[in-house]
Amino acid sequence: MCGIVAYIGQREAYPIVLKGLKRLEYRGYDSAGVALLNGSGLKVFKKKGKVAELEDHLTGKDVRSHVAIGHTRWATHGEPSDRNSHPHASGNGKLAMIHNGIIENYSQLKQELLKKGHVFKSDTDTEVLIHFIEEIQQSNQCGLEEALRIALKRVVGAYVIVLVDEDNPDTLIAARKGSPLVIGVGKGEHFLASDASPIVEYTKEVVFVNDYEIAIIKADELILKNISNERQTPYIQKLDIELAAIEKGGYDHFMLKEIFEQPQTIFDSLRGRLDAKKGTLTLGGIREHAALLAQAKRIIIVACGTSWHAGLIAEYVIEELCRIPVEVEYASEFRYRNPVVGEGDVIIAVSQSGETADTLVAMEAAKEKGAIILGVCNVVGSSIARLSHAGAYTHAGPEIGVASTKAFTAQLAVLCLIGLRVAQEKGSITQQRFQHLLDELDTISEKVAVTLKLNDQIKTIADKYKDARDFLYLGRGYNFPVALEGALKLKEISYIHAEGYPAAEMKHGPIALVDENLPVVFVATHDSYYEKVVSNIQEIKARKGKVIAVVTEGDQTIPAMADDVIEVPAADELVAPILSVIPMQLLAYHIGVLKGFDVDKPRNLAKSVTVE
Repeated sequence: MCGIVAYIGQREAYPIVLKGLKRLEYRGYDSAGVALLNGSGLKVFKKKGKVAELEDHLTGKDVRSHVAIGHTRWATHGEPSDRNSHPHASGNGKLAMIHNGIIENYSQLKQELLKKGHVFKSDTDTEVLIHFIEEIQQSNQCGLEEALRIALKRVVGAYVIVLVDEDNPDTLIAARKGSPLVIGVGKGEHFLASDASPIVEYTKEVVFVNDYEIAIIKADELILKNISNERQTPYIQKLDIELAAIEKGGYDHFMLKEIFEQPQTIFDSLRGRLDAKKGTLTLGGIREHAALLAQAKRIIIVACGTSWHAGLIAEYVIEELCRIPVEVEYASEFRYRNPVVGEGDVIIAVSQSGETADTLVAMEAAKEKGAIILGVCNVVGSSIARLSHAGAYTHAGPEIGVASTKAFTAQLAVLCLIGLRVAQEKGSITQQRFQHLLDELDTISEKVAVTLKLNDQIKTIADKYKDARDFLYLGRGYNFPVALEGALKLKEISYIHAEGYPAAEMKHGPIALVDENLPVVFVATHDSYYEKVVSNIQEIKARKGKVIAVVTEGDQTIPAMADDVIEVPAADELVAPILSVIPMQLLAYHIGVLKGFDVDKPRNLAKSVTVE
């Protein structure tokens, strides 16, 4: 979950690495550090806090170098502190290493190394690994590359590591298992990073390193080998993102920018796939597996966090349209409960980054049992995309804000397309209903743009309720997962305790919390459950709760009961969550900002969860 960046070439390395760390800070911001190689040897600088604090710390210091590695941390082993920050050095001070991942057997390795006289300066698993590499290098009298290869055969866990060696100043060595690594290829220079955002400014040509590969990188040479020391051919791909996509573009925060990008990102998710005028739907990523999907005994959706909420909505969509049983599983639980999975089952893995560790492990377990794996993710070349038999990219573009917004609505759009395509293949949907839903999706981007015009109104509502200690979010049917997502956004961004429930379940416990101080957000657009939700609102008002209602334009009933009303355009209930979630995002955003929090980097969170 940490961010790593490195450079080797003819330019000054420190400014490139520092800028890269700022772009990767959404992956972790507990601490940051760099290691530099120049004429006076290996220098390591690190500091608790955000990258800006490291930058201040290094003002006036000699940071000249053509080789550097950098790291921004989300703490796993050892509290955030200067001494636990990366890079970590070997005992003799000649090696420095940055690491993203977790070494699960670090404690055993540490005990062995302590008996051999190693002294540790931090509480991290990373420092244990670099000491272990150093020990192998010294005891086997071998080079760093061979020592690394031997060490990784013993290591249990996930990692991307980058090593710099004072005795070999013209070479970086990197390795990957389970965490992402991208290498940018320039003219006489190479850039390494956890994702493409630090690289795109300098080159569009990249290599995505695979699991169990070791990269030996010089300014003008890239060698890839597997862990058995066999040469691999680097596959160079072209990046399809622009620098503007990873900058704020005049917005105060990335989160607000990404909320307002949704008319375009949803359109991009549908573009080239949906043609409402011709009545056609094309999903090239699942074309070869469409028949198998239609014949599936059941579909299991695995995901985490916001993507899990998208999966819940997809469950409603697929079961209604395709008449196939659907289960939605937390990826973090799926693997460990020994699930019953086999041939004929379809696993849909949903992830923004395509690198979510829990989801990847769940996919691997299901794939071993013969299931068909379908990936839905946002990042081209990501691990989930490569592990899947088939799938679809969401095309939402880089999402920098830690709390997911545009990726969620893009996932909903793509999952709706998948449900429609499978229903068409199976013959479980009428042509009239199929065309109607194509028309609804065709206009959804425009309706999102209309909904975003409510921003100022929602900011006023946020100011009214920003000091509340608790929130309750309620919805039914397709809007129940929207309530869950609204509660999650508020927790992530404002640190206010919030819970999401099916509105009917309120009577089975949560109603005990209702009093005149509790804001209750109802996602109450006009759908099959509307009359029931009206009754649930009356139950809250009878107990003096404060009701904030998201309703369909023109609603005459709920506004007469609610304390505050947010009207969104009318839409078929199947696609309505793409609209009704927009006020949830804006409400959380504005409450977080009004409370003075950094909404792009909420405490304790990181964007891409690459550890289990």
